[in-house]
Amino acid sequence: MGTVLSVNLGKARHCDAADIGVTAIDKHPVAGSVELRAPGPKEGGLGSGVVGDEICDRRHHGGDDQAVYAYAREDLDGWAAELGREIPGGMFGENLTTSGIDVNGARIGERWQVGAEAVLEVALPRIPCRTFADQMREQGWIKTFTQRALPGAYLRVVVPGRVRQGDPVTVLHRPDHDVTVALTFRALTLEPELLPQLLAADALPEKVREKARLRTAR
Repeated sequence: MGTVLSVNLGKARHCDAADIGVTAIDKHPVAGSVELRAPGPKEGGLGSGVVGDEICDRRHHGGDDQAVYAYAREDLDGWAAELGREIPGGMFGENLTTSGIDVNGARIGERWQVGAEAVLEVALPRIPCRTFADQMREQGWIKTFTQRALPGAYLRVVVPGRVRQGDPVTVLHRPDHDVTVALTFRALTLEPELLPQLLAADALPEKVREKARLRTAR
């Protein structure tokens, strides 16, 4: 069983590195409970699955397959040690900073009970972008982050509900395949030869499965 260490929300701010000139990547812990709900499609939907969290670039962020972003405190601590700086919860743009659950080792389609109400489903790894690099201010950050393959997980909201700091995170269902968040990330970035393996995960978005099918057909 894991734990939610913080629930983090972001507000829009100016960012030259962002495609549309604004970003809400810089998220901060909030007190009290926050509602999670399925936001609908990426464009035309509600944006974030976390009520009160802003999504600026809806071409690339938000929507049902990227409703909630989770990152493990254990991995943040590893980055903090490597970079020699503090990394508070929310700095990676995650909505849920967790402890005690292997986010990157989670399987695509794995379902988590978070708190008393919400059920979330592991959908995708996070892919780093220029806005993330601008947020971190580390030379070669995208390359470093990609090589480490600790991307954190985007989650769908299967059952809506309220979550808060201290809520337990329990794995309700683990699919019978080996397609993890980390493996999917590696396949989509530096190791495309792994793409055919992703077809074992029915819960991957169709766009990713199509990419895997095309690689398999070659």
